[in-house]
Amino acid sequence: MADKDIEGDISYTPRTPRTGSPVGTLEATVNVSGDAASLLRQAAGGPTKVALQRSTVLPTPDQPLWTAIRNRTNAIGFAPYQNFINRLLCEPTDKGSPTCGPYADDGAPAGKLGVPSIEARRMELLARPSIHGVDAYQLLKLATQAFLLFESGVVITSSRDRDTGLFVIPDPANPGKFRAPRPDDEVPGEGTRRDPVTFQEIQDALEAYLGQVVGNVGGRALPYLKRVVSALVSLGSADEKLPYCKAILQYRLSCPSLLELIWSYWHEEGMLVQTMNTIAVRFQNRRASGRDPLAQLELDPLRPLNHLLWGLIQDEYNRLTLSRRAYEYQHHYGLGLVGKAVPKVNPADSRTKFLEAFHNLLHRASVFYQEDADTTVLSDGFPLLNALKHVHMLLAEGAHNQFGDLPWTARVEMLIMQWLLARPEMREFLRGRHMVPYREEWMGGVDAMKRLQSWTDVTVDHFRDLGVYGEQILLSIRYGDWVDVIDQEHARNWARYWKSEIQSYMHSYLAATGVDLAADVTDTGQTVDRYTQPSVHLRNRLAGQTASGALPAPAAAGEFLPAVAGAPAPLRRIGGRLLKAPSDK
Repeated sequence: MADKDIEGDISYTPRTPRTGSPVGTLEATVNVSGDAASLLRQAAGGPTKVALQRSTVLPTPDQPLWTAIRNRTNAIGFAPYQNFINRLLCEPTDKGSPTCGPYADDGAPAGKLGVPSIEARRMELLARPSIHGVDAYQLLKLATQAFLLFESGVVITSSRDRDTGLFVIPDPANPGKFRAPRPDDEVPGEGTRRDPVTFQEIQDALEAYLGQVVGNVGGRALPYLKRVVSALVSLGSADEKLPYCKAILQYRLSCPSLLELIWSYWHEEGMLVQTMNTIAVRFQNRRASGRDPLAQLELDPLRPLNHLLWGLIQDEYNRLTLSRRAYEYQHHYGLGLVGKAVPKVNPADSRTKFLEAFHNLLHRASVFYQEDADTTVLSDGFPLLNALKHVHMLLAEGAHNQFGDLPWTARVEMLIMQWLLARPEMREFLRGRHMVPYREEWMGGVDAMKRLQSWTDVTVDHFRDLGVYGEQILLSIRYGDWVDVIDQEHARNWARYWKSEIQSYMHSYLAATGVDLAADVTDTGQTVDRYTQPSVHLRNRLAGQTASGALPAPAAAGEFLPAVAGAPAPLRRIGGRLLKAPSDK
């Protein structure tokens, strides 16, 4: 076919032998037009690719909340915290950070979102009589509380700067530099989870979601919390006042802290607290065991860590005890710690069904992802929705008594521990493996301590992921208004938005405990494993590694092993049977 013949009608010239002439030809011209011409034109251009597409994704009003949760939980991570402490106490250059509360600094009207001057707070803190004794540690503790106060609310703002960490945009005019985003800039990372959105669109959508009227409660707050307040008929109103008045506790309704205790639980299982306890014991010249790997630990009194550890130990009576945390893990999630460190606990109320419900939800999410990836299947969101409602109700049942204060206090204490472990003096002593690309500076010290003490060979990186991603997943379930949702699109959008976090959580759980939450259950043994306490799995793996010689016996006394005393003896599967592991006693 000639190129000129492709335009308009297509001419085709067949050649047939002439009658009685073996070498001659008879030429005829055929004109093709319409659909036939289109088909021939496609054939001339090569094969056409055909692809199936996923069904239309419908937006739901709760999606801005998930963006806010991811924003705030990332903003209170270790890297932003370390930057905040350095700016506040070492290199004060930041002029403020958004927060919830009635600040009137920098011209912001009282009672509105203000921008408190960090420099002014620093000068107030440094105006103390001295920083001898425990003053240095107390200053660090107060700065850590200020960090959480500034960053852990549900407010999204576009006025972020580079050091606070999350919303920054590369500046085309200054290569290598960053600038605060403008309202018409797209929110980083959202385009891979949903349709690309701008900061202004997210801000407007979040304000609309928080401004919904639920029951007789209006104003700006999470619909879930408004639903709770509307049932508190004894209050008479939803006004927020100081703790001494008859009203809602100030800012617990309009600006709740996006903290989840499961973050502390997994960091405790990852040996963060045990590492600091062991170092504190050696700092006091106490021998932890007959073979003490820390016998040569000496900290120069001329360097800051010596002074800060002194304050940490002197302030021990003000810190949460292991027993307090263990009781709250039980109350929130029914999760216990196994070992000698925890005294026998007898909880008044425990979420015994939470672990089963949560792991069922994660498994249903993995099934949904398989269906959703198959474009010939219309994935069913109702099993997910029912599982979400179940977990939401269990989380709500555990949100009492110490719920508002203990997670906050535990986070403050563990952030300080991470910061201390990231100090240069600590890294010089514990050393560790310098070629391992840890994401956060404190991780190397914890892994080095675990090898020294023969606690476990599971890297703390997996426990960090379980804490961070578990917190984000549970916050999206706890603070979503799931009780009144009957549309499966909410569950579909939830699973698609949190896909990276859910799959990362399941991978880290498999790496830490050996249990695959995504696998289909084919026998009762797998069911038992899936619903067994993670602390039991961790203890069983340690016992198995010690018995096989893969790890030597722990060097330190049981005082520092992952801790609920009184929990059933660990179970180990051997040859299809469940056998008791060696007793702690």
